Amino acid sequence: MAIRPRFFDDIAGFAGTAFSAATGVREEIHTLIRSQINEILFSLHLVRRDEFEAVQEMASHARLAQEKAEHRLAALEARLDELEQSLTAPSSQR
Repeated sequence: MAIRPRFFDDIAGFAGTAFSAATGVREEIHTLIRSQINEILFSLHLVRRDEFEAVQEMASHARLAQEKAEHRLAALEARLDELEQSLTAPSSQR
């Protein structure tokens, strides 16, 4: 039965510790970069995608409502013109 020297156990332990430290540093760097990017985007007054899509949907609904109102107004103006013409027409044509 071969006995592993303590040296290899120490190296394995050191490698495991170094790997854990590297993972922690990687996560810390990731968090720092993400924070910086969020700060830059905030300073540029950019909006998030979900907020943009919500406003886009509201604008679409407003556009449809405006088109309906324009059609209704045109119909009312046409009806008003008809009524004005019937009132201004000579009484013999009534």
